[in-house]
Amino acid sequence: MDLPVMPPVSPMLAKPVADIPAGMLYEAKWDGFRVIVFRDGEDVEIASRTTKSLTRYFPEVVTAARAELPPRCVVDGEIVIAHDGRLHFEELLERIHPADSRVRTLAERTPASLVAFDLLALGSDALVHEPQSARREALVEALRPAGAPVYTAPATRDQELARRWFTQFEGAGLDGVVAKPLDLPYRPGDRVMYKVKHARTADCVVAGYRLHKSGPVVGSLLLGLYDDEGELQHVGVCASFPMARRRALVEELAPLLMDDVSGHPWGAWTDESAHASRRMPGGPSRWSGGKDLSWMPLRPERVCEVAYDHMEGSRFRHTAQFRHWRLDRTPESCTYSQLEEPVGYDLGQLLPG
Repeated sequence: MDLPVMPPVSPMLAKPVADIPAGMLYEAKWDGFRVIVFRDGEDVEIASRTTKSLTRYFPEVVTAARAELPPRCVVDGEIVIAHDGRLHFEELLERIHPADSRVRTLAERTPASLVAFDLLALGSDALVHEPQSARREALVEALRPAGAPVYTAPATRDQELARRWFTQFEGAGLDGVVAKPLDLPYRPGDRVMYKVKHARTADCVVAGYRLHKSGPVVGSLLLGLYDDEGELQHVGVCASFPMARRRALVEELAPLLMDDVSGHPWGAWTDESAHASRRMPGGPSRWSGGKDLSWMPLRPERVCEVAYDHMEGSRFRHTAQFRHWRLDRTPESCTYSQLEEPVGYDLGQLLPG
């Protein structure tokens, strides 16, 4: 493979905002696997958000790239599985399977599609230094002949239409709207676009669990986020699993169990003084009383997406809701920077003085 933009390339990212900003290019926010697709003739490489190869997991997308993409190009987009009028993220997770036979069976049963929304290279030309508006025009023209399952993401410069999309597309499983500055060059790994989502979500490290009061099943998962110093901070828990799921989680997480908590980022959790400098489970609380705060330590290698309402300082105010595993994310990428800033409100308008 010999392209003007070569892997690895980290995709350009978006930061959450409370409202759709004016004067930009607007697209729907797709709920799938973010990928960068490199094609040089018959050679196709599909790279994940973390630059790891996903090529073997989506053979039908490789075939589609050879048939529908320009002979030499680098495309930023999203792999999605869509049927019955909506997106199905859980079916994407099933693809990350070690057995090639299983992957190919799923590729036939629930084929994936590629939704392209940016063009990093075409032919012998790198486009990463071109403004977003020019890259969009080039993408539309380059993919004009393309057919299913390769699609060009719909886009508009009409802010009011973007607001309607935000409402209309939610029922189809899309996450919201992404806004892209028109003069923006492609900046790998930087959060320089904007996203407005329907609900606050976060990708968190699962670093342990507590047992349920009913027996040796998972009661809650302990969640962590990395701070600016690279320290894993405990931000809360997610719970409310059906009993069958609680039992299944014990087996699913068994390979990550640690025999000795001393090597864990929260290994000093029983030392009350250690809680002064970092957040760990089992910290002093006037609400805990004599409650058993012990927990089972896990190697912090798994990531899950959770929904939450708002923050209280540096942690979730209420119990978060488990959405799904994020096998496409690394623990190190789960930082506080992804969290949405709540909309400010002047309490003085309600309580003068």
